[in-house]
Amino acid sequence: MKPFIHNDWWPVLEPEFAQDYYQELRKFLVEEYQHYRIYPDMYHIFTAFEWTPFSQVKVVILGQDPYHNPGQAHGCSFSVLPGTPIPPSLQNIYKELESDLGIKPVHHGYLESWAKQGVLLLNSVLTVRDGKAFSHRGKGWERLTDVAIAKLSARPEPVVFILWGSAARSKISLIDTQTNIVLQAPHPSPLSAYRGFFGSKPFSKTNIALTSLGETPIDWQLPEHVTVDEGPHSASNQA
Repeated sequence: MKPFIHNDWWPVLEPEFAQDYYQELRKFLVEEYQHYRIYPDMYHIFTAFEWTPFSQVKVVILGQDPYHNPGQAHGCSFSVLPGTPIPPSLQNIYKELESDLGIKPVHHGYLESWAKQGVLLLNSVLTVRDGKAFSHRGKGWERLTDVAIAKLSARPEPVVFILWGSAARSKISLIDTQTNIVLQAPHPSPLSAYRGFFGSKPFSKTNIALTSLGETPIDWQLPEHVTVDEGPHSASNQA
């Protein structure tokens, strides 16, 4: 099989792509991309993995499924393309970042800088139909991303897992909490941010944890001016 993730995630995940569940998912995606507008476009389904190789992951920020409005999703949890209005959940993430570390929000929602420092921006489900949240839930993506989480958990080098909201927190069963560090809080959406997301200080806590592990802390300050990293196209064997 020709690799469609172009780094050391490929040998980690390649066995999954031969499994029956993934072949069924692929058939489903072929139909969906042919008949509906699906986000992200098929060339950016695996952006999170492309941007943050397996051996370089220091932090995981786990989301649910991609944004389902035009111009938003590009394959990374919570991140949106430049020029797109910043979604409410990400606005709240920026508010907490400023409260936690004094970092002023930038005027875009493109989180590439975090990803390139080792922050895996992973959604549990990697595709969605236009305007229909959770429309690709239960089709097989969760099984693949659960494997990714479990493989990271079992890695010799510990990982900081940031789990926001009940869906993300349900994945704790996949994580060895004796060897990895888990930070949990309510989801940053406007519906739940005031229930304990604000004030949870995930960014400073992450950097304290990384320092304790002998890792370089994350520079959470995003650049104000960004250009889109198209990266290698990764859909040839996908959809």
